[in-house]
Amino acid sequence: MLKNKSIVLNFVLAAVVVVLSVKLVSKSDSDISGIEPEISTEDVVLDNIATRTSIRDYTERSVDKEKVAKLLRAAMAAPTAMNRQPWHFVVIDSREVLDSLSAANPHAEMLKKAPLAIVVCGDMNKAIEGGGRDFWIQDASAATENLLLAAHALGLGAVWTGGYPIEERCQMLSRILNLPENLIPLDMVVIGYPAENPQPKDKFKQENITYNKF
Repeated sequence: MLKNKSIVLNFVLAAVVVVLSVKLVSKSDSDISGIEPEISTEDVVLDNIATRTSIRDYTERSVDKEKVAKLLRAAMAAPTAMNRQPWHFVVIDSREVLDSLSAANPHAEMLKKAPLAIVVCGDMNKAIEGGGRDFWIQDASAATENLLLAAHALGLGAVWTGGYPIEERCQMLSRILNLPENLIPLDMVVIGYPAENPQPKDKFKQENITYNKF
C-alpha cells in the first residue's frame, strides 16, 4: 500500500514539474517575442533607400512646417562641386499655386490632391564659371534625391517631375512662380501623405556592373 502511494506521489510531483516547465518556457518565449531585435543604422538607411517608391496619389492631410524644414535640411546636405551650393528651393503649399501648376503641366496631375511641392532650381549666380558650369545639374539632382529619401523616412510620399532641359516646362514653372532669370527650375518634387501603397521595384541588375575596366 505504501509502495502504491509512493508511486502516485512521484507521478504527481512529475506532473507538477512538467506544468511549471511549460509555463516557464511559455513565459520565456513571450518575453523574447516582445523584444524588438536590434536594428543597425546601416540597415535603416539601406532599407529606406530600397523601399522608396514614387507616389502619385495623396490624402488631403497637410504637411506640417517642421517636416518641411527637415526636408529642406536634407536637401541642402547634398554634395556640391566646390561647395558652391548652386541651388534655390521654392516651397509651394498654396492651393491656388498648386492647382495652377497642375493645370499647366499634364504630367503633374497629382498636384490636384497633393498639399505640397518643392521646385528645385539651379542658381546661375552661384554656379561655377567656365567648363564646370553645368555641374549645377548634378548638384541640384543630388539635393532632389535627398528630398525624396527624406520624405520617405518621414512617412511621406513623393514623386520627381522633370523640368529642365525641356524649355516649355521651364518657362511654365518660371512664369507661374515668377522666378528671376538666374534661377533655372530643374524639377518639381510633389509631396504628401500617400493614398496608395505601390511596391518598390528591385532595380538591381548584375549586367549593369563592370569592375576596373570595361
